[in-house]
Amino acid sequence: MSQLKLEFKTLLKSHAELVEKTLIELLDEACLDYEIERPARLMQAMRHSSLDGGKRLRPFLVMESAKLFDVKPDQSVLAACALECIHCYSLVHDDLPAMDDDDLRRGKPTTHKAYDEATAILAGDALLTLAFDILSREATHTSATTRIELVKLFAQNSGLGGMVGGQMLDLEAEKKTSISKEDILTLQAMKTGALIRCACHAGAVLGNASKEEQQTLFDFGDIIGQAFQLVDDILDVTSDAQTMGKKTSKDADKGKGTLVSLYGLEASQARAEELLEMAIETLVPFGKKADILIEAARFTIERKN
Repeated sequence: MSQLKLEFKTLLKSHAELVEKTLIELLDEACLDYEIERPARLMQAMRHSSLDGGKRLRPFLVMESAKLFDVKPDQSVLAACALECIHCYSLVHDDLPAMDDDDLRRGKPTTHKAYDEATAILAGDALLTLAFDILSREATHTSATTRIELVKLFAQNSGLGGMVGGQMLDLEAEKKTSISKEDILTLQAMKTGALIRCACHAGAVLGNASKEEQQTLFDFGDIIGQAFQLVDDILDVTSDAQTMGKKTSKDADKGKGTLVSLYGLEASQARAEELLEMAIETLVPFGKKADILIEAARFTIERKN
């Protein structure tokens, strides 16, 4: 294993541990910061949905993108946790019977299976709103202007024109007998790509980057967002539930159109490699400072779950 790859794995683990620790603190604080007592069952479901699981790739991208502009992980972790709350909420709702109807997530029962559907819906709602509570805090960034910019960025990427809109397109696609390449790319860029783009862009915002630098991080996030979903589609065909920590072959079972179903496995794997080269090229302006982000892009392509 190369020194760079080892450094990346060490950072991925340490950042995940920092995110886990901070999420625990935020959820504990959420029980205490108002006079009215929080419902215990709801808090348990929120913890089940957000703690002890996942690679924490999106928060990692926030923190490493911010590091390009000399923002330390302990200064970017709150924004990273806010994004992870949105991601975890999306998984809770995505797993519901009315959506993808999954029983397994991150190797454990999905929230509606561990609790019930109503509690899962409310846990997702609470995680989403907690994210914006976190973003509003002075501890997230001392500049109110930057906090507002982050709120706008997160809202746009998680809402109608981002993840939620993409989920709607995904549900509509299940009813179609055929779907074009352009439709699939749009759907995936919204449903999966939006939060990954947001992660990279948010790091630049935290670092008070120039508009050109923000655009570069946006472009990088857009490319690896495409790659992440493409590899997800490949793994849905080639992997198994034990390795993935969730059900596989879902897309084929539902007749969903994916780039893998359109072009085949070999062409899809070649496209993933092409996206990696594009991601590397995008970060050239940052030189060696971007080595860890490049390794993150490589990890996105090479991951097994």
